[in-house]
Amino acid sequence: MSEKDSDKESCSAFELLDFKNAVKEFQELVEKLVTQKTKEKLGLYIKDNDEIDYEKFYAATQALFGAEVKDYNVKAFFWKISNNPDVRIEWCEIFGCFLGESDGMFPQLKEENMVFLLPKKKQITHTVVKRDDAIKGIVKVPNLDFIVTSSQKGVLTVFNKQMKVLANTSIEDTAWITGCDFLPQLKCVVAVTERTIIIWNYKSQKSKNICFVIKPMENCLLCVCTVTMPKQVAKDTILMGDDKGYVYLLTVTSDHLALKKCKSKKESQLQVLDSKTFHIVKRKLHDDWVMKVQYISDLNCFGSCSSDSICSFVLDDIKRLEDNLPVKEFSVPKGVNAFTYCRKAKLIVTGGNDKFLRLWHPAVNSKPSGKLSGHLHSVVEIVTNEKDQHVISLSSAKIFRVWDIQTLSLLQVFHDNQVNPEEMENSVMVFDNEHGVLISGSDVIDIYPLTHMIQDTKYVPRTHEKSINVLVYNRAFHQILTICSESILKVWDLETGYQVYQMEDAHGLNTEVTCADIEIHGFYFATGACDGTVKIWVFESGQEVKALPLAQCSKDACRLLKIIYLKANKSQHALLVLEQSGKMKIIQGNSVETYLYVTWVLPEAVSFPQKNPVVSLLLKPDTLQTHEFFPDIQLLSDTSSPKDDTVNFLPSVEIKCFAVLKVEGCSLIATGSANGAIILWDFESATVRCLCKINEDSQAPVLQASGVNAMLFLVHSAFSSSSLPSTTAAVRSHNDAIPEHKNSSLSLQEENVKSDEINTEITTAEDTTSCKSIQYVEFPKAEAGYSPILASAHENGCICLWSIQGNLVKELLPFSKHPSVPLTALCTDISTKKLLAGSKEGHIMRWCITSFLEDPQNNKNQVKEEACWRAHATEVVDLFHEEEKNVVVTASIDGSVRLWNAMNGYYLGYYGQPRKFELSDISRLILPCDVNTFPIIIKEESKYMEDEELGYPIVLDREKWKSLTRSPSDLKGPKHVNTIQDSKFFKSLASPKIYKQPLKCFEPGNRLAGAVFGHLPIYKRARSPSKPEDYMLSSYSIHYQS
Repeated sequence: MSEKDSDKESCSAFELLDFKNAVKEFQELVEKLVTQKTKEKLGLYIKDNDEIDYEKFYAATQALFGAEVKDYNVKAFFWKISNNPDVRIEWCEIFGCFLGESDGMFPQLKEENMVFLLPKKKQITHTVVKRDDAIKGIVKVPNLDFIVTSSQKGVLTVFNKQMKVLANTSIEDTAWITGCDFLPQLKCVVAVTERTIIIWNYKSQKSKNICFVIKPMENCLLCVCTVTMPKQVAKDTILMGDDKGYVYLLTVTSDHLALKKCKSKKESQLQVLDSKTFHIVKRKLHDDWVMKVQYISDLNCFGSCSSDSICSFVLDDIKRLEDNLPVKEFSVPKGVNAFTYCRKAKLIVTGGNDKFLRLWHPAVNSKPSGKLSGHLHSVVEIVTNEKDQHVISLSSAKIFRVWDIQTLSLLQVFHDNQVNPEEMENSVMVFDNEHGVLISGSDVIDIYPLTHMIQDTKYVPRTHEKSINVLVYNRAFHQILTICSESILKVWDLETGYQVYQMEDAHGLNTEVTCADIEIHGFYFATGACDGTVKIWVFESGQEVKALPLAQCSKDACRLLKIIYLKANKSQHALLVLEQSGKMKIIQGNSVETYLYVTWVLPEAVSFPQKNPVVSLLLKPDTLQTHEFFPDIQLLSDTSSPKDDTVNFLPSVEIKCFAVLKVEGCSLIATGSANGAIILWDFESATVRCLCKINEDSQAPVLQASGVNAMLFLVHSAFSSSSLPSTTAAVRSHNDAIPEHKNSSLSLQEENVKSDEINTEITTAEDTTSCKSIQYVEFPKAEAGYSPILASAHENGCICLWSIQGNLVKELLPFSKHPSVPLTALCTDISTKKLLAGSKEGHIMRWCITSFLEDPQNNKNQVKEEACWRAHATEVVDLFHEEEKNVVVTASIDGSVRLWNAMNGYYLGYYGQPRKFELSDISRLILPCDVNTFPIIIKEESKYMEDEELGYPIVLDREKWKSLTRSPSDLKGPKHVNTIQDSKFFKSLASPKIYKQPLKCFEPGNRLAGAVFGHLPIYKRARSPSKPEDYMLSSYSIHYQS
């Protein structure tokens, strides 16, 4: 062995040893991560410096394996453990390698661009064909949601929507079946053979198997379809084509079939009907085989195609079959084998032996409006996906091509790799628009699902690569602004989901953008960064307008947590910002000054008396001439209270959120803190108040102990729907980890504010570790008779509703089978009818607050929870409700921004997906890949409870127990009292509240059953109560046989 080879061997051995060590360290890292996620799931994890987040995990993986691991594989690996710590994980998955073949997936980018998700293809092989048989017809029945198939050797099958066999039969005929369809009026399946027409009543029992055969026919029938006419009753019209170029029109009625007589048949047999008894209309339209016939109800026309090069395709009224008037003909070289009609695009697509797809306008037969090329073999079938405006074509080589009918572009090419070339036969296919699947048939049935919203992939939907800091909605432009922790700014169209533009490093290289806001008219937006800088931009173009210079202080202290727009026009801009140091400032700019500048600062700390947590303020109204928003203030010391009376109401060390309400006649700022303190500044009454709960025992104020994560002013609005377009609402969110530091939190609440029109409403949600949320509401005038309410979301999972006098009006706790989790986001719709909240575990809850806001002090006006669904597997950073489109948009630390139907919580997609949103499509209930629970709709008079199997669903009736199970002598004994007391235990074991189907009442058993069985209890369900709480008393009673 040469010295060179020795060096290579030693080098390889060293690399192998080094790789083994890296794998060992990686497995230890994964074990730590799994332990951490398991404790987090159980609520037992205490955060420390050794916490493993995605950044640390990614850095450690890169250090171990270098550039060999791809970013998307690391993300998939990390989120797989985060979503389910108990899932089986192999170290090779970090390199994109999976042990099971079914687990291996294409890369995310490639997978997202797939129209059909091939790895999820399903096959049906049983009961659909015979040996050496093939599927010759597949038809979708939309009204009944059925699929009907016919095989060449006579097997007819009806499938339900789950693709399970509903009925099937085998026709004993020597002729081969060439096509099939469904008769909607007669509720029968029709099929054609070389010389006969078969009508099968699929509802008949297998023992009777009612089938009719209409024969003889002059020529070999090749295709069949049903003519759908709305006025037809108890009869159906059938179109057929043969091998001589004729198109037939046949009408079949229930009298022809004599179904009543056939139902009495005891044995299965074919009922032969003479074709001469039917009125059959035919006309020769082609000089070659008729390959396909179809009735297009949108055009009130029928279409037929042939391999004839002169009269390749005919499109005309069905009356032309009965007269000899000229028909509209389309000529295509080498003829047409298949065609389809695109209803939305109003185009007919044809394909044939020349391998081209041609697009025709129905009224123009001289020249096609477009041509699609790409097939290398003859086109044998074409179908349409109307919802996505796609055309799917199939060639004789089993090659599928998916085209975009609007852009005439090729989207996907795939083939059936399980068929040998020598076994290739012309296939049939149909697209099921109801369920979004492509169904094709040869010797088996293949079902190809759409990659709909990527719900079946292993990768979490991604809007940004990093966690999201900002989610803001521009109501004027119907666009969304999102910013991630990498300072990548993206603007999205709300309705379509398409990206409008993108900016990177808006505040400079390696400077994180932490907050943003859009002014009420949507023309400008402002951003704040971790270094304290503020910039104003033109929203439409992304052009910078003004900037606040870098602050002369430490980077951590100047970090901006939140920013809101107070005013914006060409001559003046005003912003309210919150720094990490706890300072709240007003920053302004005008046409004269080059830079932005600070004009107002809110005091940082307030100490409150324990018995009366209100402090007076000294206002300086002359300062309003400077900034026009809030006057400068000075705290007045209260000498009447003892010094030690302020201990329980010291401000928090960390301000987590604040909200602003600025209306005519009232001016409020409210802040929430990590220790639960809510401070309300009222500049109209010149007071600052600490909101606290009242101890019911001592009537003393008690500080809310749970930290505040989000705040929101709720103001009843009585404006009409016609005023909605002039109103604006914006939702702000921020998600950052902020170190704990000493700081005073101030909060302001409004006193006796009545609102007339709601103009702007801002809700915010933050990271539960330290998220800063701001809500700014601007109203033109307060509505008389209504008082605003301040809503605060807390770490203990409840929402507190406060009056402007500082009293706790109501506490809301979301209904859930799980322990309470911190709420991190709040928002309302523009008319303040619905209140929505997001949680740390990704849940969204919705309440109706309309009646409550009309009179919050009236106990009859309740806040009713209406729906709950899981939107993310991780914490919700922020959300907003778009009332006009009836959607809810949520953002999470997982880097995704997702769209949901506001009423039922149905998933509509995520921003960044390749396909356009379909906001009106809520027929298909789908879920993101990281969510496995369905939305829950809570009915008005019932509370959500999970259906559980109860072993003994009974409630003990004490009176019947006393009278039927105890003799008079027993009742006098001392043990009777203990017996009654023990019954409480048994009663507590059975407390059913919800039952899907009430039990039927029945009479007690027979007295002749015997001494033992005659005394066994017989359970009888009482009449179902009208209210859920009545179940405890009336759900079951116990009867004994005497």
